[in-house]
Amino acid sequence: MTASLRRAAGSLLVVGLSGTELNGLERAWLRLVRPAGIILFRRNIADAEQTRALLDEATGFGAAYSLRCVDVEGGTVDRLRDALAPMPSAQAVARAAFNPTLSQKTRKDGAPGKMDGTLGDLAREHGELIGQAVKAFGFNTTLAPVLDLGLPDSAEVMGTRAAAATAAGVVKYARAFLNGLATQGVAGCGKHFPGLGGGTRDSHLETPAIERSAREIWREDLEPYRELRNELPMVMVNHAAYHETPGKARPASVSPYWIATVLRRRIGYKGIVFSDDLEMGGILKFMSIEEAAVAAVRAGMDLMEICHSPELILRAYEALIAEGERSRSFAEVLSARAKRTARLRAKLFAGGIPRAHTAKQFEALRARILRFSEKVAKAQAGAEVKTA
Repeated sequence: MTASLRRAAGSLLVVGLSGTELNGLERAWLRLVRPAGIILFRRNIADAEQTRALLDEATGFGAAYSLRCVDVEGGTVDRLRDALAPMPSAQAVARAAFNPTLSQKTRKDGAPGKMDGTLGDLAREHGELIGQAVKAFGFNTTLAPVLDLGLPDSAEVMGTRAAAATAAGVVKYARAFLNGLATQGVAGCGKHFPGLGGGTRDSHLETPAIERSAREIWREDLEPYRELRNELPMVMVNHAAYHETPGKARPASVSPYWIATVLRRRIGYKGIVFSDDLEMGGILKFMSIEEAAVAAVRAGMDLMEICHSPELILRAYEALIAEGERSRSFAEVLSARAKRTARLRAKLFAGGIPRAHTAKQFEALRARILRFSEKVAKAQAGAEVKTA
């Protein structure tokens, strides 16, 4: 019983590492925990060869068909910018599409047509390039696209991460972006459910209190998840609280209302539900890591991300096991969740890890990203001049 509990508990965790190589302590706890995946940050990435070697060794200790995760949205969230080339943000790509000179659709009188085709083309290319980039470093998952609405309340916190202020604009960008990722065999992750567009605080530091009604959230913030439910391999749940909804003050990441009732039942999402980092202040100022891990599983979470501290990784892992030993029903939930996510991982990552790029291929990819960034920057500048 304990051995199967330990395997199940570990297979619900996606963990971070300290540096560019594994140390002895990391090898020891990775061998014990056998996590479902690894997430790397800029501190872990020097170049493609080193990153692939680190991922190969770390995932070798983990569950089969491990996630190899990295945050590459473009713009301010781009873990590969120093090792490869900076990628433009989702907002820049979306705004560039509104430059009429890029549109290939014109009316008979020569006036520009709708921008939908241009946005789709640029967003798809954005997804393709990000897919190629993360694949070149040995990753199989990028935690993108952002599906939050770019509302005034969250502008200071979100910056250029949100593609558009409207749900329709976000859906157009995200659908094409996900299509681009899929052409490269890379899994995407829509975030941050149920939406941070109305938030004024950073969930890295504290629990945002979002004062939007359940009706507003359903009609606006959740439209991208409803529209894309069959196209999103994963959905990341945030640590915000929605006081004007049945979720009340409880962070969404540990809320049965948001995960089980809204995401699973009302929206009908059947993919992997993934937590934002459980080390964030948004959750740890609300409850301990032990309570958070158990509560997230009870709420319906499939995978939990813990990005930095070995101590917190082990505390969460042991808490899941202890709760499973105490409660037979929780042990059954752990086992069922582990089996289900293992099937989904096997389906997502059946293609294995692609071969490393040659130096020539790597430089060609870098050049293509730089050309794309230049095209987006020029088009965005042109669109801003025309709307000034």
